[in-house]
Amino acid sequence: MNDRSVAAEEAFTNRQAQWQAVVAALTDHLQRIASPAFNVEDLNSPRHNIVVGHGVGGIGKSTLSRKIEASLSHPGGCPAQWDAPTWPLERILPVRIDLARASGIDFERVVLSIRLAAATLGRPMPAFDLALRRHWESNHPGEPLEEYLRRGGLLSRFTNAVNLPQQMQSALSDVAQALTMPGTVGGVVGQLTTSLVGALRERRQTVRALAGCTRLADILEAEPDLETLSFATHLLAWDLAQLPAAQRIAPVILFDSFEEVGDRTHRDFERLLQRIVWLMPNAMFVITGRNRLQWAEDDLHGQLDWTGPDAWPGLVPHVPGSRSHSGPAGRQILIGDFSPEDCDDHLSRRLARDGQPLIDASLRHVITARSHGLPLYLDLAVMRFLEIRRSGRVPQADDFGDFPALISRTVSDLTTDERHVLRSVSLLDAFSVSLATRVAGLPRDAAALRLAERPFIREDPTGLWPFHLHQVVRSAIRNAADGTDDRWSQQDWQRAATRALTVLGHEWSDGPRRDRAVLIGCLRQGLSLARDFSLDLEWLIEAAFSYIGDSVWEPLAPPAHDHETAALRTPADALVETLSTLARRQHEHRAHTVTRLTTVVNSNLLPTELHDMAVYYRAKALRDIGRSQESRRGYQQVVDGGGRLAQAARRGLAQAARLAGDFPTTHAAAQTLGWEGRHQRVLGDLWWVQGEPARAAAAYLAGRLEAEQHAKSGEAAHCQALRALSTAFLDPHQADDELELAEQLLAGLNLRATGINAAIAALLRDAGHPTLDDRLRALRTELDDAGLTSMAPTLELAAAFHQAVLDDREALTSTISRLCDLTRGGDFAYYTDIAYFMADLPLENPSPAQWLEGQHATRERWRTLVTARRAHIEGNW
Repeated sequence: MNDRSVAAEEAFTNRQAQWQAVVAALTDHLQRIASPAFNVEDLNSPRHNIVVGHGVGGIGKSTLSRKIEASLSHPGGCPAQWDAPTWPLERILPVRIDLARASGIDFERVVLSIRLAAATLGRPMPAFDLALRRHWESNHPGEPLEEYLRRGGLLSRFTNAVNLPQQMQSALSDVAQALTMPGTVGGVVGQLTTSLVGALRERRQTVRALAGCTRLADILEAEPDLETLSFATHLLAWDLAQLPAAQRIAPVILFDSFEEVGDRTHRDFERLLQRIVWLMPNAMFVITGRNRLQWAEDDLHGQLDWTGPDAWPGLVPHVPGSRSHSGPAGRQILIGDFSPEDCDDHLSRRLARDGQPLIDASLRHVITARSHGLPLYLDLAVMRFLEIRRSGRVPQADDFGDFPALISRTVSDLTTDERHVLRSVSLLDAFSVSLATRVAGLPRDAAALRLAERPFIREDPTGLWPFHLHQVVRSAIRNAADGTDDRWSQQDWQRAATRALTVLGHEWSDGPRRDRAVLIGCLRQGLSLARDFSLDLEWLIEAAFSYIGDSVWEPLAPPAHDHETAALRTPADALVETLSTLARRQHEHRAHTVTRLTTVVNSNLLPTELHDMAVYYRAKALRDIGRSQESRRGYQQVVDGGGRLAQAARRGLAQAARLAGDFPTTHAAAQTLGWEGRHQRVLGDLWWVQGEPARAAAAYLAGRLEAEQHAKSGEAAHCQALRALSTAFLDPHQADDELELAEQLLAGLNLRATGINAAIAALLRDAGHPTLDDRLRALRTELDDAGLTSMAPTLELAAAFHQAVLDDREALTSTISRLCDLTRGGDFAYYTDIAYFMADLPLENPSPAQWLEGQHATRERWRTLVTARRAHIEGNW
């Protein structure tokens, strides 16, 4: 059984077996629908119009789906190693539909995609087009179908999509003429369908062309919702069956990423899709996804319309990896590893007593997680379970770790050099052939090239390094007892790890690619090696500074130690904790950041320059949670050290002066900061609180341009979000453009505070419109969750601007009260002054802020911004 599992894995490498299964299923399907006994309106017979390819993510299911579509579309689309089908491609109408959430798919788009594929036939589908037109006008009133198709990208994907509206109109016109209602257009489609239903019920000869469609009248009378639309696909199947024999085609509909239609509890979307499969028996469906389809299981009755082995004989469950097939046609094909659900199914069915699984659910969960879907691991786990049980002991979770047998079975037919490369790359998360050769210390690529072709090596062509070991194989090689003759000693592993760390350093500094993706890839793997083998930091110091230099904060593996249960022992431990903490702070409360970085600082394990890094970012986190005095002390410590973060720390001190209202000091400091101290951002932060958002926007623009010149995407996004914020005080229309650019720059970046700045900018843009309360409450909650206390006053100031524009004195009083509470420690105290300035209220207890041009001028500028916004709103009513 184990050998058969491995053989099945190897058979997938060129996907020939999967293609042959599809060809066999489609050949059988074409023979069925060509039989005189076939009736497209038969809704009771079992369905054989489906084939399923399932397996874990990243093993090429989508590629397989695309290859099948291409092979069915034209002769040149078939890969060389695949056998060409015997039936003519002119009889096949393939359409592939990606169900992944990223594609923006919904049920309407699924149905439209199928109909657009049929548009290539150049003729109306009268029964279906009537139902579709009725659905469209009911659910999209006033929205032309052409515009929807264009906006959704369907016009560009389907070359004949432009013909669909004309074909639908032709169908309407033909029916209108048959009912002596010439000139009928879409605006009276309801009247037309009502008349048609009456004619069908009365069996009038004038509509005999549609009278043969048994369910047309019922569908046209039903409420035009998604449920009805799903049933309407049966009408499309009927229309296709009415084509002359010489023009008749067989649709092949490929649903990819099927796991994304829902989970195995929420099946609403799945139910609609299953309905299409059942109601279009003359179409063949090729479904690819992570999980096998459970439609042939009786216990799904009630969740789906048609279930059980009698309905879907080709989908009958079986034990994965066994010799038995899923029903007579074997329509469920395992592609690569098992999904977690199928692992559990395998373990449940392999060992059972009286119909109940012998391995309990909790232990099955542990084995499944540790198997990473590898069938061989599951078989070894089953044997281990039986062996322990025969000894009289109850199997426990700890009994199922790394199996030494995995090593012997993996390396049994490898050459000596291939074994050496295999052990070397087990140190890496991912590798290329070149990287593997250098890490192994070999002079030639031959062994790495041969190893890359093995079935336990997975390939991701889009990855930085395309290859990686199957996780279970890697874990076994690294951790299990190795009884082979050429096993490595601990010193061998240590030398290999040192060699791998050096090679990664060269890959980052001197490799063919010199971009951030390489930095992150090398840093992730290098940190893991340094930590696991207690290696010197070497190039990791410079890489760490490159990592923080752009403020993008990609998550780094390995995860940091749990500081509550594991002490930091080495400099590598401390560096991993530092960088992991900086990345995690985008997703957790800043107080946690302070605690973790304090642990690093107190450990004194890092060299001076990295120690300063931990102190500096702890100072930033302290500022974020409102502990200003401690923050200033941290910044000053870094400045006094004179290291490479000293200029950034001087910016922190300048910003601290701004928070305290010492604007002249901030202005003077900005002149000395330069690019490294982000001087333009400091100036922008200073100008807008003076009531000069135009000058602030200009400074932020200059800062963004500087950041782009230095290829610092994180800083560019931050400056742009702040530019949007300052512009939003001045001109809502321009703020739209600035926010759009900010969103583009933020895409793919992990910058929580910057994203909140953009959200505040959007509030300011919409100030004066009485619909902001919910957004304000949501942002307050987000700031609380993130621990970004220092941003809360800015959010309340945005609320004050909105309320001043509305002249809502009651709400403004509450906001000023919140501002007073938030600024009681002294920082941002002048925000309360600004709130009074905005509303033109007398200020009895001014803050100690030292306005650059005095309080009166600042008051006038803020009041002008409010009155200008009122005028803007009135002018747009």
